[in-house]
Amino acid sequence: MTAFLRGLLDRIGAFGSLACAVHCAALPLLIAVLPSLGLAAWFGDSFEFAFVIFATALGCFSVISGYRRHHALRALSLLVPGLGLLWIGVLYAPLHHSLVPHAIAMTIGGALVGLAHLTNLRLNHGHIHDAHCAH
Repeated sequence: MTAFLRGLLDRIGAFGSLACAVHCAALPLLIAVLPSLGLAAWFGDSFEFAFVIFATALGCFSVISGYRRHHALRALSLLVPGLGLLWIGVLYAPLHHSLVPHAIAMTIGGALVGLAHLTNLRLNHGHIHDAHCAH
């Protein structure tokens, strides 16, 4: 994978995950407004589930391929708990159906995934090919 593609994937992942965090933080306010605007379907359960699947696939691909390059666990240590919170927020029914705790879990999870992408981007950018390089 080229350096440009690695950077692009991490930038897309960081933007999407941080946008998810903003969406989840604003969700309690949006729930009151969305039905009157006719936009409730865009922010329903299927959208959220599809976004978590996308964030998982992109995050795992990008951060794991970055780990193979830089061998630092920092990005993975942010990605794993972030994805865990996102999946718990989507799949654990008592949390999923309670408004504020769900928004908090999804916001923190999205922020952690976004930070994992930014960390991975920084680690990949700072990687220097020398005798200690694994590839």
